[in-house]
Amino acid sequence: MGSGKKAPPSRGAFSFFHPLRVRWAEVDPQGIVFNANYFVYADVAVTEYFRKIGFAFPDGLARFGTDLFAVNASADFYASARFDAELDLGVRVARLGRTSFEFEVGVFENEKSLVSVSLTYVNATRDQSRAPTPLPEALVQEILSLEKTPPERK
Repeated sequence: MGSGKKAPPSRGAFSFFHPLRVRWAEVDPQGIVFNANYFVYADVAVTEYFRKIGFAFPDGLARFGTDLFAVNASADFYASARFDAELDLGVRVARLGRTSFEFEVGVFENEKSLVSVSLTYVNATRDQSRAPTPLPEALVQEILSLEKTPPERK
């Protein structure tokens, strides 16, 4: 793809899905989901992913004295969802570093890939310094046990 856009994700790359139905307030005058709402959808799905692996917000990482801070978000759009569409949000950790990781969230309507959202988070101290801190090993192990497509390790 010459435009720099990534190829659409495959449903098979994901082991966790969260369902979501498009609400009227989320569509624009064209009758399609307004693009910024896909970041809201991704946030909802990531929250459910953390719940699934036993690190539910807001206390999941607090027990380690850390929290997650978003440092990057991007999206590639392939097709549009419309009001009342039933979507499946696939979530996976695509990259796992020492202090950070990147989620890939695939938005699907049936088998069709509509959008791919990338969210990068840094694990850091909860104080004002927000110093990057290694990911808790318990979190890393839960991620690795859920993922069927192993994350890239950096």
